[in-house]
Parts: sequence; structure tokens; C-alpha cells
Amino acid sequence: MIKKLSQSRSISSLIRVFQTDTARTLNTITPTKTPSSPGISLFSRIFKYPDPKVSIVPLLDQWVKEERSISVEELRKIIRQLRKFRRVKHALQISQWMNDKSFLDLTSSDVAIQLDLIAKVHGVEEAEKFFNDMPISSKDFRSYGALLVCYADAKLLEKAEAVMQSMKELNYMQTLSYNVMLKLYSHCAKLDKLDSLVQEMEDLDIKFSKFTYNTILNAYAEALDIDQLEKLLTKMEADPLVTMDWNAYVVAAKGYLRVRNKVKALESLQKSEQLVAVSSRKIAYELYMTMYARMGNKEEVHRIWKLYKSRCKFYNMGYLCMMSSLAKMDDLDAAQEVFDEWEVKKSTFDIQLPNFLISAYCKKGLMEKAESLCQRLLDNGNEPNGGTWTRVAFGYQKQKQMEKAVEALNKSILASEPGSKLYFPVLDACLIYLKEREDLDRIEHIKRLLAEQGHDYTHVFERLTMYSKEETNADFKAFELTEGDEHTLEKDLLEVGEEGRN
Repeated sequence: MIKKLSQSRSISSLIRVFQTDTARTLNTITPTKTPSSPGISLFSRIFKYPDPKVSIVPLLDQWVKEERSISVEELRKIIRQLRKFRRVKHALQISQWMNDKSFLDLTSSDVAIQLDLIAKVHGVEEAEKFFNDMPISSKDFRSYGALLVCYADAKLLEKAEAVMQSMKELNYMQTLSYNVMLKLYSHCAKLDKLDSLVQEMEDLDIKFSKFTYNTILNAYAEALDIDQLEKLLTKMEADPLVTMDWNAYVVAAKGYLRVRNKVKALESLQKSEQLVAVSSRKIAYELYMTMYARMGNKEEVHRIWKLYKSRCKFYNMGYLCMMSSLAKMDDLDAAQEVFDEWEVKKSTFDIQLPNFLISAYCKKGLMEKAESLCQRLLDNGNEPNGGTWTRVAFGYQKQKQMEKAVEALNKSILASEPGSKLYFPVLDACLIYLKEREDLDRIEHIKRLLAEQGHDYTHVFERLTMYSKEETNADFKAFELTEGDEHTLEKDLLEVGEEGRN
């Protein structure tokens, strides 16, 4: 047991195992008297303060001062919940508060979690310092494993490999640790190192988990090594100890789609659908809609959409995913119908949905429809945000209607949040248009609006003073809307990210 240590998105499954694989002794402070007012639970008090700038340490101190009971296990549960909702600063505060209390016996699992939280809040260097300051007697496979995850999350390949080597020498490597490195090699496109590690696991008879197989599958799919992907799938299907997972076939389908083999992609998705558990339907159906849309299979998209609506709890993301799928197939009329349905049934307003449809219209040059949707938002009491008008400005820029693009840019700045980022190609193009017209008043107006909204774009105006229409220097080409810029904007604003949904 570890009594005291100095202060100091990831592969969360590793940390969860480090957390749960520990002695479950409950260390409890029991009140000597019952408080006069029972009040609310500690959990409820903490979750009433979501602002990360507000420290919850005084709340914990007050709880003890009121002589209320508090247990290590209760605090661990609260930390788990805070991490789930990405309130990592508050989770770290509780972790450090626990470490500072001599009456609480902490385990190496608690310390591993603290190391992980330090990396998320203060960065890898601080987590590294925390680890180095730990006494050797306090370091075990959990703390080493947590440091490995920190390096892997930061894509620090050499440091992760060094930790892995230390863990091998200490006999700390387990399936989960191997999975971390496999994932890192996959992200870094180091297929040779991944294959070597897989061979090492087989030689050492290290058990492959479902995550292990899916990570390797994904690496082969990303590398377009379809032969290896199919061999691994066959091995998994033949292994009596492997329970095939729906996501494995989704990974395979992605690989087939990337090499334009729609037949095998369809077969893989059909196999995947047969394996989906009730608890996984929502994310699975959203993936299916997106992938069938990439195939151009409108019938399957609508079939999954009907299943989704009948079997899953409905959220805004489902509508957004369906709209994205229809837009991929160039069916904006159907996407509008889905938006109309959402507008009637929505429980909470989400600007992402109208912004997505506006993006789709602007991409196609359907500016009247985009403007109409903006007005519809206003009529319904929903203010378009900075991103809404940026999309409109982008659309008008594409259509070479620069007067309207400038007007939309001004609205974008006024509606933007202080400190938020504007889309440079639109801003640059509008400023160049005004400079070429020698319209200095409107340039100054935009400059003033930016300053009033808390945006510092001094460098943009400094570059503008050097711009000449006849200038061919490559430095000035950044002012133009290139195909790459357009693709980046469309990717950011039009696509529902698939990898992030796995």
C-alpha cells in the first residue's frame, strides 16, 4: 500500500484495469456525530460545479469539517465519473487531495490514475517528472503501464519503446501493455514493428484480446494490406477462443472500401450486423449508415435509418449522421426532410444540424437555400453562430459573389465567440477583394470588428499591406482559396468523423 507520494484519450481500458486490479480495502472516515442537516451527497455537490476554473478542494475540506463519512472507494467512483465526463482537472484535484490525506491508504492503482490525470491536465513532461520522483519501491506494472499510455497518447514512439523495454526487463508486460504499443505502431504506420510485436506475442504465448485483434486488423486496413487482413480474419473465425465482434467486420469493411471492393465490404457489413448487441446498436447503426453512404447504397442507408429510429434512443447525433450520409449520396432534398423531422421532434437545439445543412447547400452553390435556412433559424428564435455565417461567406466566395461574402464575414465576426478561430481563406479572400477595390474604410471596419470581438489577426493585416495583385511570390498565394483549403473546410464542416465514432 502506498501512503504518500509527491504531487505530480487514451486507451482507457488499460487504466480501468489498473484501477480495478487492486486491493479493495475500504478506508472510511466515520463521523463521531451526525450532522444537524443531512444535505446532499458528496457526489451531487461536486457535480454541481462543472466549471474547471473552480477548485473543488474547499468542498472536500468542508465535507470532512462537517464530520461526514467519506471512503476511498467513494472517491474513486467520483473520479471515474469525472473522467467519464472529461472533467479531468477536478478528477486530478480529488486524486491529489486523497494523496495529501495521511488517513487514506492509497494503492498503486490510485497512483497510476493520478499519473494519467497529470498528463491530461499538465502534459506528458509533468507526468514523467511525477513518475521519476516516485520511489522505486512504489513503482509497479500499473505505474509503468500508465506512463506507457501517456507516451502512446502523445505519439512519443521512442519514449514509449524505452518504457516497454523496461517493462519487459521487469516482467511487467501484459496483453494490455502490448495492445498499447500495437495501437501506437498502427497510428505511426510502423507496420514492420507491429508485425514484429505480434510475432513476439505469439512466441511468448501472450493471449490476444478482442482489442488486440481489432487493432491489428485496423493497421492492415489502413495500410491496405488486404491479404494480411483476410488471413487474420480467417484465423479469428477459426479460433474457438475468439468471440467474433461486430466491429472487427466494420474494420474489414473499411479496408475493402479503401480498395474499392464494394462486394466484400457489403459482405463484411452484413456479417457485422448479425453480431451487434443491443448495447452497441446506436454506434453500430451510425457507422453502418455512413459506410453504406460511401458505397452509394441508398436503400441500405434508409433501412438502417429505420432500424435506428425503432431500436435506439434518439439523440441529435443520429439525425446528423443520417443527414451526412444523404449528403454523401448527393441527396440534399432527403437531408432537408431529415432536418425538418428533427426540427419537429428535437428535445434540445443543436446548431451543428442546421450548420451542416447550410454547409452542404453552400458547397453546391445553393445560396438561396442556405440563406433561407439562416432566416428560418432567426424566425424560430435560434441565433446563427459565427460558424453559420462563415459557411455562408465561404459559399458566396466560391460563387465569386464577394460583396455578399464580405457581408457574411462581418456577420460571422459579430456572432463569433471571443478568441475563437476564423477560417483564414475566407477572411483573406474578403480582405484582398476590398484592397483591390481600394476600399480602406471597410478593411478598417473588419479590423475594428475583430478587435472588438477579442480576435488578434494583426499578422493578417500586416501581410495584406504587402499584397499586390500582380505579385506572383508564393508567399501571397496563401491569400487565395486553394483546392486544399476548400477540401479542408469541407472535411471539417461536412463530414461526421468515422474514426472518432469507433
